[in-house]
This record gives sequence, C-alpha cells and structure tokens, in this order.
Amino acid sequence: MNSTDSSPPPPLIPRDPTGHKGTFGTVAVIGGCGSVRTPMIGAPALAARAAFRAGCGLVRLIMPDTILRDGLILSPSATGFGMPIDHDAMPNDHLAVVEQVQLATSTVIGPGLGADREQDRPLARLVADTVGTRRPMVIDADALNALSAARVFETLDLSNCILTPHPGEFARIARSLNLSHGPIEAEDRGEAALELAHRLQCVIVLKGAGTVVSDGNKVWTCDRGHHCLATAGTGDVLAGICGSFCAQFLTNGSLYNIARQAVWVHAVAGERWSASHHGSAGMLASELADLVPESLAQLNARGGEEPPTRQA
Repeated sequence: MNSTDSSPPPPLIPRDPTGHKGTFGTVAVIGGCGSVRTPMIGAPALAARAAFRAGCGLVRLIMPDTILRDGLILSPSATGFGMPIDHDAMPNDHLAVVEQVQLATSTVIGPGLGADREQDRPLARLVADTVGTRRPMVIDADALNALSAARVFETLDLSNCILTPHPGEFARIARSLNLSHGPIEAEDRGEAALELAHRLQCVIVLKGAGTVVSDGNKVWTCDRGHHCLATAGTGDVLAGICGSFCAQFLTNGSLYNIARQAVWVHAVAGERWSASHHGSAGMLASELADLVPESLAQLNARGGEEPPTRQA
C-alpha cells in the first residue's frame, strides 16, 4: 500500500470579499423519511445546518413533502422542495428531484432517507438518477445502504462523488462488490479505503477514530478528533461540511483535498467542544455544527495550528 499521510490539509481557498450568497454555492440536501412508523427529520436538517456553518450561500432541503415543513422549522435558513411520495413513503417523482439537483452546485444525499428491503431498489434508482446529473455529490448513510443492497455501484460513474461510510456501511459496500475487506481492523483501514476508492474511482471517507480518506491513489489519515464525536448526527454534520466545501471550492481544488479539509475541520470542532465543555460526553450534533466556523479559521490561520489567543 502507498504510504499514509497524516499532515494537516492545505488551507481553504480564500473567500471573495465582494461575493454574495450565489458566489458561495447552493447545496441540495436530499434526505428524510416520511414513514409514519419510522419518520426521520433531524438528519437532513443537521446536514443543512453544517453546510451553512461551513460557508455555502444557500441550502435547499429536498425532503418528503409530508415532513418538509418540520425540516424547515429545524433549518429555517434553508429553502425547501417537497418530494412527492407513494403509499410506502417512497419518493416517486425522480425527475422532479433531478431538476432540483441540477439547480444546485453540489448535493448531499442519504441523511435519514430510511431504507428497508422493500425500499432499497426504489432508493437506489433515486440515487442513480441524481448521480447521473454529474453534479459533485456526497453519498452518505441510507443512500449507501440502498446502493449496496441493489448491487449497482459498478454501474455508476462516481468520479464526481465522495462516499462517506462508517465501518458497517463500508462492510456492506465491500460485500456487494465481493471485495476482500469485511470487518475492518484498525491497521487495515487505509488499505481498505484505498482498494474501494480505486475500484469505484471516487473518494472514500472511511469514518471512525482516525478517519481515512483515499482517492484510489493516495491515503490520508486524520490524527485529530475526540471521542465526543461518537454520538448520533455527527456523520450528518460531516456530510454537510463536505457538500458545502464542494459547492464553494471544487472549481479550484480536488475532491480528495476537499474531503481531507472537511474531515479535519469536523475533527477539530469535536476537540473544541470537549475543551470548552471540560468533558468528553454529552455533545449534541447541532453544537458540533456550530463550532465549524472556528475550526475553519484554525485551518486557514496557521496551517492547522491553534490560532493565537486575542489579547484583551
């Protein structure tokens, strides 16, 4: 395997001081589940919050029409589009969703989408249709699970995509592709991410303690972070940061660097929460999102070093 890098990622490209909200891109967040039995509303709202905190100009929440109002209450700065759904609470107008994706600069798909065996194939078709727009895309959570269950990964051109699996989702992807990697030991994470990124020709973010990023040629391991991040919703926050950076910086950068920068900012935000709360547990994912601007400043100030304390 190629050697693994763990140095801080490069600073982000400076923002245009004369820019407006259109300058900084629009992120479409496709997620949420309108099922009466298992509704999921918070995950896409967390991704939207994180996208805003990471600097994009606009976020469009694309959620089942039955729960869109609730999502916008949780994320009032976003605009919304209600996906029509069928009697199984599945989105059934893919063309309308694709049209919304084409209006955005980047897309995050998956947070809270919900999936079971009967829903996997319809959701996989929705994901495939959005990937087909060729917009930069972050594929997360239930979108990954649907693609794994339908075994359609290798039918898609994922070269514009960042995939953000946790170890369980990674194992399902690997099984769907008959790869050698199943349960992943710590020492195998870099090799596993490299193999999958090379196979799918995309960027892989293998989450966990020491998150690994690979584009199929290079491997980077994040040596920052804190175990306070091990709580519900923090993966949605990471997806939102990735989507926001894609919307703002991809024209002058690479998906690989954007993924590294997003992972680093996310990890340092966790460190900052722990330091400010003098603790290691009890963080809410929304609090993590709200610390993203400080982590951004830290990345840009001195190449990832702690910024100097302001004098009174």
